[in-house]
Amino acid sequence: MPKYTISYKKVGYKDLPLVGGKNASLGEMIKSLTKKGVAVPGGFAITTESYWAFLEKNEILGELKKLLKKYDRNSTKSLRETGKKAREVIMKGEFPKEVEEEIRKSYREMCKGGKDLSVAVRSSAVCEDAPDTSFAGQFETFLNISGEENILKAVKECIASSFNDRVIAYREEKKVPHLKFALSVGVQKMVRSDKASSGIIFTLDTESGFRDMVLVNSIFGVGEMIVQGSVTPDEFYVFKSTLDKGYPAIIRKDLGRKTKEFIYKKGGGLKEKKVSEKRALQFSITDEEILTLAKWAMIIEKHYKKPQDIEWAKDGETGELFIVQSRPETVHSSKKENKYLEYKIGAKEKPIVTGIAVGEKIGKGKVKVIEDVNEMERFQEGDVLVTKMTDPDWVSIMRMASAIITDEGGKTAHASIVGRELGIPTIVGTENGTKKLKDKTLVTVDCTQGLDGKVYKGDVPYSVKEYNLEKIPETKTKVMLNVGTPEMAFRASHLPSGGVGLARVEFILAEKIKVHPLALYNYKKIKDKKVKKKIDEITIEHKDKREHFVKELAEGIAQIAAAFYPRETIVRLSDFKTNEYRNLVGGEFYEGEESNPMIGFRGASRYLNENFYPAFQMECEAIKRAKEVFGLTNISLMVPFCRSIKEGKEIKKRIKKEKIKDTKIYVMAEIPSNVVLAEEFSEAFDGFSIGSNDLAQLVLGVDRDNSLLSKQYDENNPAIRKTIAEFLKETRKLKESVGICGEAPAIIPGFVEFLVENKIGYISVNPDSFVQTVKKIHKTENQKKKTKK
Repeated sequence: MPKYTISYKKVGYKDLPLVGGKNASLGEMIKSLTKKGVAVPGGFAITTESYWAFLEKNEILGELKKLLKKYDRNSTKSLRETGKKAREVIMKGEFPKEVEEEIRKSYREMCKGGKDLSVAVRSSAVCEDAPDTSFAGQFETFLNISGEENILKAVKECIASSFNDRVIAYREEKKVPHLKFALSVGVQKMVRSDKASSGIIFTLDTESGFRDMVLVNSIFGVGEMIVQGSVTPDEFYVFKSTLDKGYPAIIRKDLGRKTKEFIYKKGGGLKEKKVSEKRALQFSITDEEILTLAKWAMIIEKHYKKPQDIEWAKDGETGELFIVQSRPETVHSSKKENKYLEYKIGAKEKPIVTGIAVGEKIGKGKVKVIEDVNEMERFQEGDVLVTKMTDPDWVSIMRMASAIITDEGGKTAHASIVGRELGIPTIVGTENGTKKLKDKTLVTVDCTQGLDGKVYKGDVPYSVKEYNLEKIPETKTKVMLNVGTPEMAFRASHLPSGGVGLARVEFILAEKIKVHPLALYNYKKIKDKKVKKKIDEITIEHKDKREHFVKELAEGIAQIAAAFYPRETIVRLSDFKTNEYRNLVGGEFYEGEESNPMIGFRGASRYLNENFYPAFQMECEAIKRAKEVFGLTNISLMVPFCRSIKEGKEIKKRIKKEKIKDTKIYVMAEIPSNVVLAEEFSEAFDGFSIGSNDLAQLVLGVDRDNSLLSKQYDENNPAIRKTIAEFLKETRKLKESVGICGEAPAIIPGFVEFLVENKIGYISVNPDSFVQTVKKIHKTENQKKKTKK
């Protein structure tokens, strides 16, 4: 006897042919994961047998075959006509009596004899939520539906939505037969997220594919708003490895632009409501809830043995969290991690538009601003699609785009999901892309430089190199990485490096914090209204302005350290010069003007200055948070520009005073005094890293910022080579850890070979120089072996 409906309690993943991907996953979680603490709302599935029975009773299959035979996949007009006629045929049909009775009975059982329950009615296709075809947002979903008649109508509309224009186009794109797979429908108890919040979770970083991270997105109200990309959600990164060890490892929290929300509408469905400015500046979930969701996501991923794309909701009446859907992540799960692409773009001008980068690719084309879905016929193959936001109706032209740019949305918006799946570079959340970009303008869209996507005017040249990581040889000399941009760390983590030899914090200071640390520390004392207004705009989510500095720095350091955990990450303490600090907001109040900042008030001398000391304390607080709160015990520290043994010993005392425990502290060997007094400095520190840039300028007496002396500045000068060789010889006797993190190995021919011959411990280079550096080291080491023989 056919099964027309079945309770989620009786469904498992093996029942996918009967109930489709979404329903099978919900049943599987209820059966297997509720006992592990994962909460999933109950419901029932209307089976694929109901679908076939409905089509058979109304003789629909033959009519659909005729319509699809006439369909021209290259014509938007044909797509619309075919979709409209197919949906009309389905909506005219009637349910077989036995199917209708089963649906009514299952719904009454859900209501348990009480008042009509509010439910979500969702599609669950057999080929939906598969590892290589997500069908994300393609079929219709009907929310806040109650009453038997309304549910029957919503179920029929769900079936009809399997021939929405966007679904037809998506099946064509993925080469999925239109009539081979059946559609099941899920009826699930609604969670009152209209009174709270909801969102999406990925169990990896969506752009780089980095597996040790949980990405949680959250908005106010019902979750349809997040998928549409109508708002930019709050975004949270949780580090799996240290969360597993009991640390509250939310290593990054970004406040979204949550200007509106979906709430329940009387009589069923949803309506849009404006979010107050005050509420929009609050995070939509608590830290405790973020951690709970991350733990559940890890449980689900472990159960399914593959990365997941999860929907969640919070009930505003009970305060409970629920998982309402989980499906396989479709982009990175199927990728092999043995390939590494290296992009170099030759941009000389500033970008005209920026936003959130999706896709790690570069695209070019002429701008086509499409304000409304009805204008789609203006779009041509290879254009750059620019619009406010997309929904599933846009898929037919999205697949023709060379790049996609939207005003709204985050990493889990519809545009992001589809762009990622189609392999099209996408920038979302630009705020003003539709206003700044004009039709027919040639642009280059760059999504390869971390979190920030950039749109450049014109045809900007770029190059791409592909490396097979399996063919990278092993070397005795350790090769580490220089990382300055936190957003690039996840991508660089795929390289088989020894960790991070230099984590620079200056990018975080300039691009994330933007305000002089003492201006934040002394915020209440600042009298300049313009400067205070700028600080308020930058630090909008913080009443305590100090927290802006500590949070941004801690999170930036944590992203880098998490990407390479448990490999060592050596964080160099801030090394801005006076002119660079002065350029920060409020900097003019605390910084003078120096004629030669390169050898001025920088490095260790700053940390020991009583006026600057509060800023150093804030820096130490950020490091302590990354290590002790986030659990990133792989962080080591490095002191730059330390002129004397006295300074070195005093710095270590101050770091100890700030209660940073169990941390190796290295010193940059970049001043002649570090080289001449190597033995004495070795007693104060745990090792050295040669800074060839500064060492060269001080040995040669050349200001490397002075263009008139550029020909005299040469890191390959015999004096520099001899200085480094003598230093390495001395430190070998002392059995000290010594590496190099300057640019010389990457840019000077023969320098890597020179360092290997002088038995350096490690060489730290930028990610784009890693592969070539490893190859040079391997060749040199092999030659040395042959010479010995």
